[in-house]
Amino acid sequence: MVEASAIDDGVKKSSKGIVILCLILGLIGAGAGFYLAFSGLIPGSDKEMKVDSTETTSDSLDLEDIGFVALDPLTISLGQNSGLNLRFRAQLEIREENREDVEKLLPRIIDVLNSYLRAIDVEDIEGTASLVRLRSQMLRRVQVVAGIDRVQDLLVMEFVVN
Repeated sequence: MVEASAIDDGVKKSSKGIVILCLILGLIGAGAGFYLAFSGLIPGSDKEMKVDSTETTSDSLDLEDIGFVALDPLTISLGQNSGLNLRFRAQLEIREENREDVEKLLPRIIDVLNSYLRAIDVEDIEGTASLVRLRSQMLRRVQVVAGIDRVQDLLVMEFVVN
């Protein structure tokens, strides 16, 4: 009988030791991960992103090179049974050197936007953040058609549901 209780005590002591060892190793790993992320040694950390965003901002501040191309206004019926219409008007922010290329692609850009807006439901435009999401989706589609380097932004001038 003495042997069985000695074995139980040994098992309990060794399992507590394993738990404590795991906690210590977890804390060391978490501390090392925090240090690596905070110091910027991990690619894609916040410091690298901040550098990239400031470089983009300084490039886009050259106002002489910025231009805008107005898109034809679109009127789109939303849903089959809703009876609602969407009036949409936007402009593309471009670099002046790309104006001719973007203007050549306007029919294709209008087609992509028209197709996308016809596919959305009324529920997609009811939320508070819906315009931001829709705008980013439309910009991405325009950049696929025209090229990411040709179109910097899509500015929504009118977005009215009636």
